[in-house]
Amino acid sequence: MRANAVARLEARLSELAGAPVGLERPNDPEHGDYATNVAMQLAPVRKRSPRELGEELAAAALGLEEVERAEVAGPGFVNLWLAPSWFGEALAEMLDAGDAYGGGSAVRPEKVQVEMVSANPTGPITVASARNGAIGDSVARLLHFAGHDVEREYYYNDSGAQMAKFRESVEAIRRGEEPPEDGYRGEYVAELAAEDGDPVPKMLERIESTLERFRIHFDSWALQSELQLRLPEYLPKLDTYEKDGAIWARSSAYGDEEDRVLIRSPEQGGTPTYRAADVVYLVDKLERGFNRAIYVLGADHHGTRNWYAAVARMLGYDPERVEVLLYQLVHLTRGGQQAKMSKRRGDVVFLEEFMDDVGVDAARWFLVNRGPDQTIDIDVDLAADRSEKNPVYYVQYAHARIAGIRRNAGDASTSSTPPPELAQEERDLIKRLADFPGIASEAAERRSPQAMPTYAIRVADEFHRFYHHHRVLESDEQAFRLGLVTATQAVIARALGLIGVDAPERM
Repeated sequence: MRANAVARLEARLSELAGAPVGLERPNDPEHGDYATNVAMQLAPVRKRSPRELGEELAAAALGLEEVERAEVAGPGFVNLWLAPSWFGEALAEMLDAGDAYGGGSAVRPEKVQVEMVSANPTGPITVASARNGAIGDSVARLLHFAGHDVEREYYYNDSGAQMAKFRESVEAIRRGEEPPEDGYRGEYVAELAAEDGDPVPKMLERIESTLERFRIHFDSWALQSELQLRLPEYLPKLDTYEKDGAIWARSSAYGDEEDRVLIRSPEQGGTPTYRAADVVYLVDKLERGFNRAIYVLGADHHGTRNWYAAVARMLGYDPERVEVLLYQLVHLTRGGQQAKMSKRRGDVVFLEEFMDDVGVDAARWFLVNRGPDQTIDIDVDLAADRSEKNPVYYVQYAHARIAGIRRNAGDASTSSTPPPELAQEERDLIKRLADFPGIASEAAERRSPQAMPTYAIRVADEFHRFYHHHRVLESDEQAFRLGLVTATQAVIARALGLIGVDAPERM
């Protein structure tokens, strides 16, 4: 892992304690810059008083050049106040690393595929599918920043019953008739009907264009119809049996919740199910050399996680190479009431309209600022607001304000050398920036992009607090403070970029 001042300090304290030390930021700066509860963790093992162990560690910590003061509090917390030199060292590595600060955390870089969105091309991308894309793309960005080789893929079904209904609906409009009762309706169907030819390629072009606007670029597109042709190659390799005329996979014996139908009975057409296509697609991914295949799926696919793992086991692959990220629904509200914004259909909201209404930055931010396991309610009025009430605007404003300071500074020099006495707001801002490598690493490891908006708000809070109390330009500490805001700007830009949000220079 690359430079990380907090991790280095933890490593030095771990040597003194003879056990891993984790540092936390106390809520009250009166309790120090960092604190550890390692003495309380070690007490039962070493059969000694935690306070006694804490006093030993505090005394040893005073021998480190980074530590200015150390005290034991409560039952055995060790509180540490750090020397200005530590803050200078931390700031120096931020400035040296620039926009690479916090990256490269992967211990063993892998080749990873993230498959996302994958909605059938029967209509424009909805906001629900956009959440899939926002999560998947942000995870891909985090993994790439950590040092992994990442590819993005879109998988879709270009045949089957739903696609047939879609084509029938377009043809009906072309004939001047109503679409079938269970067919597709809306302005977009009429638009496709006005053009000649198969509507599916045109719908795919529109989907790709929408997602490019949403800042998701796919490296590859996979078709279910093509993959299904390879099913005879893999069917004999699976543990299967026949029941009621259908061919079933004995997936319950390999960790799945139940057995799954692969080939329907002759009475039901004798065609492969989408579970059969899953088999070929999973093998295709792993045989392309991906160490890890990540699927992003809606919560209604919760049973799929065990199914993919069962297929991997049946075919002799490590099931740990397969991950399924599930996400919950999205609700849009206006004034506390569920919103129906669509001009084309009253029961669905398309991503294009959502981006028109709130902008790409807000759309990306609000679709990842909660954990995937939570249903999210997006206040459209707030997302569209151009004031500091809107969290994405608030963070972007901090970035733009720093850009303005740096423009006004011209060619003025920057420095990481701290003054003899650091103000509390300066200490707090550097500590917040020093959190970034650990937060970015953990967000990648846990596939939790929602950590980035939360962190970005905290950085903006610390910056605004610092800026309110301290002049940067024409101050006695201009060079140091220019260094500090330069590092802050880079970290904000990177945190926003990891969720696909722009960091504007002017607002």
